[in-house]
Amino acid sequence: MRIVVATKNKGKIKEIQHILKDLPVQVLSQDDLDIKTDVEETGSTFEENALIKAREIQKMCNEVTIADDSGLEVDYLNGAPGIYTARYAGEGATDIDKMNKLIKELDGVPLENRTARFVCAIAAVFPDGKKIVVRGECEGLIAFEPVGEKGFGYDPLFYLPQYQATMAQIEDELKNTISHRAKALALLKKELYKLD
Repeated sequence: MRIVVATKNKGKIKEIQHILKDLPVQVLSQDDLDIKTDVEETGSTFEENALIKAREIQKMCNEVTIADDSGLEVDYLNGAPGIYTARYAGEGATDIDKMNKLIKELDGVPLENRTARFVCAIAAVFPDGKKIVVRGECEGLIAFEPVGEKGFGYDPLFYLPQYQATMAQIEDELKNTISHRAKALALLKKELYKLD
């Protein structure tokens, strides 16, 4: 079976290929099929956005298509940035800009009140109309300043108390078992195993 991933992000493709490697599937990206479309995310939840992307790309390639939508929810900010995580500090903002905005918004908030989670919803859409939607979460705290060189996005600010490290300090192997995307992919894999 071929699975098309509705993304141009090479890191994401690699992660998905690694997690699904023991399934009899070939994982392809939009680029592999020369699909240049950027799908507008108009949903109000991570799940809705993942489904919108998966359905749009599936229509173009007529293959099993998966898409994800992920982001950061900070409890003190009532769940913000949420589905707006990528655009949180404005269009074209760098990861540093986004982290600086978050640090500023949490100025004076003690560590125990800086609870947050990374969320990832993954949707799989099949040519026959069947769909699977799963969600993975990774709980942590927002640190006072960025620490670590690995990862991307908010990883240097996302502190994991059980490892006494930020997401940007832990090894990829560990990250690929505890991250929100890894958890969502593990759930998707279980669902795909049930299919024949």
